[in-house]
Amino acid sequence: MSEAHQAVGFRRSLTSDGAEVDLSAPVLQEIYLSGLRSWKRHLARFRNDFLTGVYPASPLSWLFLFGAIQLAWFLQLDPSLGFMEKIKELLPDWAGQHHRLRGALAAALFASCLWGALIFTLHVALRLLLSYHGWLLEPHGTMSSPTKTWLALVRIFSGRHPMLFSYQRSLPRQPVPCVQETVRKYLESVRPVLSDEDFNWTAVLAQEFLRLQASLLQWYLHLKAWWASNYVSDWWEEFVYLRSRNSLMVNSNYYLMDFLYVTPTPLQAARAGNAVHALLLYRHRLTRQEIPPVKLISLHRKCRMFVILVTYLAFPPPRFCLCPPDHIHHLCDSRHVAVFHRGRFFRVGTHSRNGLLSPRALEQQFQWILEDPSPARPHEEHLAALTTAPRDTWTQLRRSLEMRAAEALGAVEGAAFFVSLDSEPAGLTKEDPTASLDAYAHALLAGQGYDRWFDKSFTLTVFSNGKLGLSVEHSWADCPISGHMWEFTLATECFQLGYSEDGHCKGHPDPTLPHPQRLYWDLPDKIQPAISLALRGAKTLSGNIDCHVFPFSHFGKSFIKCCRLSPDSFIQVALQLAHFRDRGQFCLTYESAMTRLFLEGRTETVRSCTREACNFVRAMENDEKTDTQCLALFREAVEKHQALLKAAMSGQGVDRHLFALYIVSRFLRLQSPFLAQVHSEQWQLATSQIPIQQRHLFDVHNYPDYVSSGGGFGPANDHGYGVSYIFMGENIITFHISSKKSSTKTDSHRLGQHIKDALLDVASLFQAGQGLGCRRRGLGTDSGHKSGSLSNQTQSSRHPQHLTSDPFPQGAGLPEEPE
Repeated sequence: MSEAHQAVGFRRSLTSDGAEVDLSAPVLQEIYLSGLRSWKRHLARFRNDFLTGVYPASPLSWLFLFGAIQLAWFLQLDPSLGFMEKIKELLPDWAGQHHRLRGALAAALFASCLWGALIFTLHVALRLLLSYHGWLLEPHGTMSSPTKTWLALVRIFSGRHPMLFSYQRSLPRQPVPCVQETVRKYLESVRPVLSDEDFNWTAVLAQEFLRLQASLLQWYLHLKAWWASNYVSDWWEEFVYLRSRNSLMVNSNYYLMDFLYVTPTPLQAARAGNAVHALLLYRHRLTRQEIPPVKLISLHRKCRMFVILVTYLAFPPPRFCLCPPDHIHHLCDSRHVAVFHRGRFFRVGTHSRNGLLSPRALEQQFQWILEDPSPARPHEEHLAALTTAPRDTWTQLRRSLEMRAAEALGAVEGAAFFVSLDSEPAGLTKEDPTASLDAYAHALLAGQGYDRWFDKSFTLTVFSNGKLGLSVEHSWADCPISGHMWEFTLATECFQLGYSEDGHCKGHPDPTLPHPQRLYWDLPDKIQPAISLALRGAKTLSGNIDCHVFPFSHFGKSFIKCCRLSPDSFIQVALQLAHFRDRGQFCLTYESAMTRLFLEGRTETVRSCTREACNFVRAMENDEKTDTQCLALFREAVEKHQALLKAAMSGQGVDRHLFALYIVSRFLRLQSPFLAQVHSEQWQLATSQIPIQQRHLFDVHNYPDYVSSGGGFGPANDHGYGVSYIFMGENIITFHISSKKSSTKTDSHRLGQHIKDALLDVASLFQAGQGLGCRRRGLGTDSGHKSGSLSNQTQSSRHPQHLTSDPFPQGAGLPEEPE
């Protein structure tokens, strides 16, 4: 009995999300609140799953159906054609009593069966409708009768007010393309970059593959497509990301920037408080499925057509290294964030008994960390550099940390996300706009090598002047998914939460709030030289990255749409011209396209270096070609790119199919020289557009500066470029370029200059753009990397007024989008 007495009176201080909790006095209250929170979560999930499963119907529709059946029964009508009588016979008779109750139960069971059958029919009908992709092939500005009929049916069957995953059960599965067609498209894509001899040899290997192995491998893919939700996505995640043993830094992460021209507050702690609160609000809405599914919008002259596009959103899970492969661990409801500042780690609670802490309370926590004078302990400052090491090395070292510093490691890995309070400013400056933007991008992509925990799904970096940025690990989600979250964060923290006149978060501090918990690491002696070695490798990798960011303000999406062209295709063809002038040759070009029209779809590759694009580039470099001829070739290249993009979106791309075939061949231990050659290719130009998906969150016309400036990624090849771009409003395009300084063939700034010139030269082919730039003739391979500086001097004499984009534009004054 004394043991029970000691247990009841036992007082112990526990750390819960950074707060000291006394369990003796409020124990019953804490148990009650804990149980209440648990049941609320379970009930909320049950409700969400149930509503998602029955959509586009609703529980109210079941009640209406049951009432109609009861009314018909009261009027002595039998809408069930005798089924309810058979159901009544199966129910217990209760000694002849409760006759009306048996009738009501029979009606309820029949209504439920009929309701379920109708819902299943609606799901099947919607899945069949969404399997139609003919709308993608419609010429811009026109719509055929079948597509109009299909659109009307989609509107009818898609229902109203959907939740996040309401359409998940209705999405079709990604089809397995015809292997003969895939090989044909592949050969077509490599023809512009191969010599005649190399292409003929590749064609021979392709024919041998089709004759000997293709049918068997294809059969396994069809089997997987029938059994699994998606025939390629899980393999893509595992073999491309989780089984890779390279460093995550630069190789597997990308970054997202803050607003380019404005900073809502210069107070670092205030910006961190609002941003963390907004991110956790996003998680809350995501858990409750209160975020509507993304709808793909296609503009036509006479109507706006939409197609349901479910974004498979999930709040970022951390990545754990379990050699090999790594493992993505999903955290259910983490209630703290891990914070890094001046070499020290902290655990900051984000919730109280009443729910999520206010932005002002979070600001108070971050300000305490900024003012804490305690120094970092030996080797603690550079500990996070271990996460930049090769995965096998980090796996072994993590086991040592887990044995000696399990609590601190668990606090970091179990956090909702990682926050880095940087001691340096960042962002665009008027004194040196080019260098400041380049440094901003580099800080987000690589940092200092020890101020990011790269295993975490993302690191929120808050700089000393209030600038924000996100460094995202790639395996858990592609850029449109994290971009969706980032748009919500920027819009919420700036427009909804806001700041007071003195720059602080709105609200009042909480004097009763416990201080953040400092994390202490018991580091074994053998890990100290490993930290130094990892830091040296991280600094080498970071120092080798050449980042260049520039806003192109001469024209933007508005001008391109006035030319009746796709903005993305316009940029992609112009990039081919820029890259040819930079390197003097064509190369395989990787452009990411989304396959979210299918269940659990991720990405597909658009091979943007086409024969049509090469013909246009050659014409632009030929003095004998007229502007009319070049314009005609440019339109052909744009149309070809649009066809490839639509094929990729509709599941008829090349690379994911060939990737899945290669994985099957490895499982079967079949040697395929053709597939081996395909997957030994080098992508010297990797490109991506960062879309703005939630335009309703931003008022581009009244607040044109409050638009995300996009983000970037590292190059896919040691001698290649990584190029991303975002259309900021209607009149600005921001480019993010990366390459490696160790390469003598690449230069990010040189390519940036070629991109500016290429865009101006292409625009000058159109009547509306003739005042923007002038044509440059006969450069050929002489304008490549061997004479980049001379090329730039030549351009300066041609149109000097357009060489340097205004870093603080007021808009290009181009026409609005046509109706």
